[in-house]
Amino acid sequence: MGKQKTKPKPTQDNDPPVTHGADDLPTVTVTSYNLELRNKDGFIGDRANKSAFRDTIQAWRKRVREGGDDPLGAVLTDELSKKEIDKLLEEQGSEAATLVRAAIDDFAKELAAILMRYLKEDTWQETRRIVVGGGFSDSKAGALAIARAGLQLKAEGLKVELVAISHHPNEAGLVGAVHLIPAWMLKGHDAILAVDIGGTNIRAGVVKLNLDDKPDFSRAKVWSSRLWRHADDEPRRTATIEHLVRMIEALIAKAEKAKLAIAPVIGIGCPGIIAADGSIARGGQNLPGGNWESTHFNLPEALRKAIPRILDQPTFVIMHNDAVVQGLSEAPRMADVPGWAAVTIGTGLGNASYVNKPGG
Repeated sequence: MGKQKTKPKPTQDNDPPVTHGADDLPTVTVTSYNLELRNKDGFIGDRANKSAFRDTIQAWRKRVREGGDDPLGAVLTDELSKKEIDKLLEEQGSEAATLVRAAIDDFAKELAAILMRYLKEDTWQETRRIVVGGGFSDSKAGALAIARAGLQLKAEGLKVELVAISHHPNEAGLVGAVHLIPAWMLKGHDAILAVDIGGTNIRAGVVKLNLDDKPDFSRAKVWSSRLWRHADDEPRRTATIEHLVRMIEALIAKAEKAKLAIAPVIGIGCPGIIAADGSIARGGQNLPGGNWESTHFNLPEALRKAIPRILDQPTFVIMHNDAVVQGLSEAPRMADVPGWAAVTIGTGLGNASYVNKPGG
């Protein structure tokens, strides 16, 4: 199912049309996202997500048990938290730390192999730097895996830099939303509303633009946010939207009380292929409570109807793929390379690639 075309929104000067899931954004061209490359075992991205890392730890534990005691004891691998895994790494010279490091090395090799495969795609040919985000990147284990994978790329002769995302992954998916919107739409405003929808959590926030400090949004930051772990509640789709609307309305009220001039804009990052009309063409199977890919459902339209005005101005909603949005948070720091990419290591392995526009 391909992207659907709709009539572009009006623009100012030479700005690109403002449409959902657009390739043409104010400062970059999105050359690809949500690559679904396969090998004989299935989607290659499945070899480098959070579950794959735990599977690697479990595989090492199983092999070690063939010759002696499991250094991690009786605890189940799936019950090890990110903090607990990082704490094991602090036990210098212990078998537990050594096992985790071995798993990290194996995982990093898989990640590097996947990135090398992406780099063979035409859409990644100008990529000189790859940003790694997602929840896994916010850990010692993740940092080691990223560094190890970057070293592997260099060892293969690839002149591509691998770096961790600079914003906290929880905030990057909100901050990136400001780069979906032409600057002229934000003039006279202090902030926008942003939403990051995932298979486990939904986060909504107010992102301060701080344009007086830097006009390129490099100082944009999350002023206030709310998190809902919907996986614990298993809500239906309708209840999910209702809860999200309440989160946004609470943020609007908080900003209004603080006399923060919010633009009447909601920027959304959401898994899947996003069509120009705001529908999810495919890839939304992990979203809560129902068929988000239905031709009878449109998330941006649902939010616009529920919140028709923001601070007495008509609401405008813009949505793109969540990996694209998280990667866009790095756009101001990528101006020194012709092209770059982002991968997000979470429930899945999100991916996006970009080419900078001249003067963007």
